[in-house]
Amino acid sequence: MPEGDVLRRTAARLDQALVGTPLVRSDLRWPTAATVDLVGRTVLGTRPYGKHLLTRFDDGRTLHTHLRMDGYWRVHRTGPDAQDRSPRVRAVLATSRWTAVGHLLGMLDVVPTRDEHTLVGHLGPDLLDDPFDAPEALRRWVARGATPAAEVLLDQTVVAGIGTIFMAESLFAERLWPWLPADEVPDPGRLLQVARRLMQRSVTSGRPPGYVHARRRLPCPRCGTPVARGEARRPPMQRPVFWCPRCQPAPERSSRTAGD
Repeated sequence: MPEGDVLRRTAARLDQALVGTPLVRSDLRWPTAATVDLVGRTVLGTRPYGKHLLTRFDDGRTLHTHLRMDGYWRVHRTGPDAQDRSPRVRAVLATSRWTAVGHLLGMLDVVPTRDEHTLVGHLGPDLLDDPFDAPEALRRWVARGATPAAEVLLDQTVVAGIGTIFMAESLFAERLWPWLPADEVPDPGRLLQVARRLMQRSVTSGRPPGYVHARRRLPCPRCGTPVARGEARRPPMQRPVFWCPRCQPAPERSSRTAGD
């Protein structure tokens, strides 16, 4: 699933293409929004929040989209082009110069901008917001008690934007066992700031870190131990967790085997 860094880059690209010029085409291929007409409206900007995109218009409406597992937006020059004819396309927004096409979007809503909170108000602070509301994120972290740290990092109601990549990479950076109870993490504020820095770098470079994520049985870049893979959460919401058994050992009191 695309994480907060991808959403930031996507929002920036949509802004470059759409902001400030009235739409000449609007095609929302979603049952609850199929009759919505945005032609003539001007995009004010797209606000990324966690894994959500809020595209705001000058008439006080917002197009809300979520990429889910496979969604993405692509931009191409407006003109005779077949890129938006695929059944995978869920939204088309076009100015006279640029066309933005949303493929395989997992959510789509059009709401009054004043009601955006009904869509994202349940989420924790966005990890990439500036400023990041660290005190609120820590308050929500503490409320999760003994929940495994990996699961708390993935919980969008604690902090929004982290997925499996930055969960695994931030825990590796801090040498923390992914199933360590959240209330035993020595410095959760530091862990969140590490995740934030890793994600900020990826926003700029377009390359997320790859020390342990998706490297099962490959050597750890620190110690050479084969990277292990386990799971966080229970079915059907389970997510893969990659970690180094030597650099991120389980506490001695625990005999749990979380992966291989």
